[in-house]
Amino acid sequence: HKRRKPMRKIIIFAIAAISLIAAGCTVKYSLSGASIPPDAKTFSVAYFPNNAPMVAPVLSSTLTDELTQRFASRTRLVQVPEGGDFAFEGEIVGYTSTTSSVSSGDYALQNRLTITVKVNFTNVIDDKASFKARSFSAYADYDSTKLLTEVESTLIPEIVDQIVTDIFMAAASNW
Repeated sequence: HKRRKPMRKIIIFAIAAISLIAAGCTVKYSLSGASIPPDAKTFSVAYFPNNAPMVAPVLSSTLTDELTQRFASRTRLVQVPEGGDFAFEGEIVGYTSTTSSVSSGDYALQNRLTITVKVNFTNVIDDKASFKARSFSAYADYDSTKLLTEVESTLIPEIVDQIVTDIFMAAASNW
């Protein structure tokens, strides 16, 4: 039994030393993938107007709301009306439906809805992380036997989710 006591003391000492060392280290990580500077406290999202040649009435509000919701739910930043430490503004510049696949008989099998957004991101804390007029684009395919108006309500949220994910990663993860 005498050998166990010194070994126990060594183990307790080692655990205490590791605990003290670990307490002095700080690692920034997040399940959302965000890496927000500690000094950043607020974010703002200006309304994204739809300046594409073809316009879907719900697209501007869907995009603006989703981007706002993403930062509100996945970061500790507080939303402000304008001038946030992380500030987003931009416009929808593309909303197009094109043929994405054709049969051997030269008729469309699939169409593709593509949405393109230009974003200005200002990072007040780290200006090097800011970007201007950066283009983000995503698409979804749909059956050519359906009209775009029949599938928009399903496709727009799906495409916007991908675009917002890309914007979030570019702004919050220095990606």
